[in-house]
Amino acid sequence: MTVHLIKLCVGVDKPSELAEWQAERLKRLARAGKRPEHCHRTLQTPRRRVDLLDGGSLYWVIKGFVLVRQRVLDLRADVKDDGRSCCGIVLDTELVATRPHPRRAFQGWRYLEAADAPPDARGFDGGAEEMPGAMREELRALRLIDW
Repeated sequence: MTVHLIKLCVGVDKPSELAEWQAERLKRLARAGKRPEHCHRTLQTPRRRVDLLDGGSLYWVIKGFVLVRQRVLDLRADVKDDGRSCCGIVLDTELVATRPHPRRAFQGWRYLEAADAPPDARGFDGGAEEMPGAMREELRALRLIDW
């Protein structure tokens, strides 16, 4: 049974910033002669490995809303820069926009059952970021938009 992870995306205000940050990181890794991949390091290793690797994604919470997800490709043992062992969550390079779903702050990552995961948005063209947040919230409350 598929399960997902959910995590705060600290220091990012919108999905396009996450995309830019990740693209730059891939370039730095390639210049350094390392494998260019998205590997998010975390101290705790998910115990539900089989369920997570069965189509699971990492859902990113940005500014209090789940806005984007990335498919989890692998979980592997890794080492942080300070020498501590950790788990490397290898992520797909594709960012998939989701319908905004409010989420309170929390530490670390949490499991997210597939039934509770927000559905994918119709498209990720970045245009939604140009609309002021208050306007988007009002249009969403009137059910004129769903993103």
